[in-house]
Amino acid sequence: MVSSRASRIEHLLRELAPRVLGSVIRRFHDFAASEDAVQEALMAAAEQWPREGLPDNPHGWLLQVAARRITDQARAESARRRREELVVSLVPPELQLVLGPDDDESTGRDDALVLLFMCCHPALSTASAIALTLRAVGGLTTVEIARAFLVPEATMAQRISRAKQSIRASGVPFQLPSVEERERRLGAVLHVLYLVFSEGYTASEGAALHRCDLSGEALRLTRMLHARLPEDGEVTGLLALMVLTDARREARTGPAGEPIPLSEQDRSLWDAEAIAEGIALVTAALSRGPAGEYPVQAAIAAVHDEAKRAEDTDWPQILGLYDVLMRLSDNPMVVLNRAVALAMVEGPEAGLKALEPLDADPRLSDHHRLDVVRAHLLERAGRYAAAVTHYRRAAGRTASIPERDYLLTRAARLAEQRGT
Repeated sequence: MVSSRASRIEHLLRELAPRVLGSVIRRFHDFAASEDAVQEALMAAAEQWPREGLPDNPHGWLLQVAARRITDQARAESARRRREELVVSLVPPELQLVLGPDDDESTGRDDALVLLFMCCHPALSTASAIALTLRAVGGLTTVEIARAFLVPEATMAQRISRAKQSIRASGVPFQLPSVEERERRLGAVLHVLYLVFSEGYTASEGAALHRCDLSGEALRLTRMLHARLPEDGEVTGLLALMVLTDARREARTGPAGEPIPLSEQDRSLWDAEAIAEGIALVTAALSRGPAGEYPVQAAIAAVHDEAKRAEDTDWPQILGLYDVLMRLSDNPMVVLNRAVALAMVEGPEAGLKALEPLDADPRLSDHHRLDVVRAHLLERAGRYAAAVTHYRRAAGRTASIPERDYLLTRAARLAEQRGT
């Protein structure tokens, strides 16, 4: 019971963190100080709430504690009296354990969504803005963000640190941008939502394949964004991609949490209502002119979801869509996934040939996913000893426990069956 309650509190804190951070930044216009204050508030909640019970308004409780932390810090800095006066003046004296007027959910405002746009700051490169937002909104660790960007952890840590320094040095207020500026930042915002959803749908590390807190929050925010920009094809396409992908979630793991490949999933467990919604969304997105990356990816997901059985999948159509996607993106993951589609159309040797350029791509050459795909295609080609080698290598390169165990089991079974 205690463990269950602690788990519920942890989930609640993850959900509230970006919204509270958005509120605090909006009031104090200082990302670094706000982030530190919110982290302290979250730690205080994690210690007190399991013992004392949830407050009537958890969001307001965290806001009040974070605001007090910033005020206390300002008061302790005697050399910065002017800033202290400013910070104190920004804290409403009537702040209690209730939502303030700007935070009232009846206004339809969500500070996590506001924070997305705030983090895509004009002083930052797109890559730095995305990394910073993944920390603030997605709650991802530096390691997780580094994996998403296919760069070393140290590189990403420096990037996030420089991003915060650039914001401070720019003098540009850390606040909700104008409508015009929001349009310029939309691409980075969509990329962040995509990465947060992807990390939640297939966690890069840990004991569980899914992190439903992340994928669920990304889906929630994307729905909110779509409600505000219903005619934007990329927003609609991203929402369609998330809905169509999430529709398969219940079938992706077995009783012990082990991954189940798409071709082996029980498709009766797929969410038919979500699939219908996703297909309607992608149809709308593709009807709005030249398709971008997200509508094309959503179209690929729709082709998979429409197949009643794995053998009914229209692989030539999927291959054609990947050809379109490759013209829109230089992401090596697109090349990797296209190789699988090519193998399904022209045979495993063709797929293996298509993987060869990735060996020289530093973004993916050491990534476990390349070994997974190569092992799968080698197995299909009857080159079992090589397949076992790559399954084992992939297992050694992933930080996801379910994936590691699955890959080692697959390698062991193949070795036993084929005497390799």
